[in-house]
Amino acid sequence: MSDTVTLWRPVGPAELALIEATGMAAFPPRLPGQPIFYPVTSEDYAVKIARDWNVPESGAGFVTRFEVLRAFLADYRVEDAGGRAHREYWIPAARMDAFNAAITGPIEVVRRFPE
Repeated sequence: MSDTVTLWRPVGPAELALIEATGMAAFPPRLPGQPIFYPVTSEDYAVKIARDWNVPESGAGFVTRFEVLRAFLADYRVEDAGGRAHREYWIPAARMDAFNAAITGPIEVVRRFPE
């Protein structure tokens, strides 16, 4: 078993700019009113959110892919957000620094919408 888990995160242009400002190494802190960070467990689910929500909301959507230490994720369960295809981790905003420290390697943009 690998020491890391591959996760995806759909983002809009504003969040992507903040990620780029870190050298593609970290996600930004949550905004007030955003108590949870939701990385998802499949690229298909991330694509659906980026394409169907981020594009209408902000004009563009991006799917990021990254590796997180399995040991960090062991403290969290995978949550079902509306079916087997919609699974995600719920990371409390207060744990964002620890989450970012558990990312190994760069955060990559793997899909862009509109394409």
